[in-house]
Amino acid sequence: MALRGIGTGRSRRHLNAEVNIINLVDVVLVLLLIFMLTAPMLQGGVEVRLPQAAARPLEVRDGLSITVTREGRVAIDDQLLSYDEFRNNLGTVIRLDDPDGVYIRGDEGATFGMVTRVLAAVAAAGVRNVGIVVEPERQR
Repeated sequence: MALRGIGTGRSRRHLNAEVNIINLVDVVLVLLLIFMLTAPMLQGGVEVRLPQAAARPLEVRDGLSITVTREGRVAIDDQLLSYDEFRNNLGTVIRLDDPDGVYIRGDEGATFGMVTRVLAAVAAAGVRNVGIVVEPERQR
């Protein structure tokens, strides 16, 4: 009677070297679906409806974005402030950030007076390069 060692049995098992990727594909598709659904929600910013105007596009530069909302609040790069807080802090923000320019986004429902007050505060802070952001006018 011969001694049998490990792996010397009658039936030999063959190793399957193929990778089953069906489960991997399922996980990747679920992750893709999750990212596609959540990506639009991650976009931050202050929601404004920009007015339409016939204006030529300008080259985009790095600058400070100031938004005037319909309710009369002012946002500096997504940070909502009252007008008084904005006016008191604008000089410090300009000195610290030293932007190439300032872009003012005024909601279509914001009053002209409020946008003018913001423009005057920006000019008083010593900024010379100021632009007003609008939507391109749609052709009818």
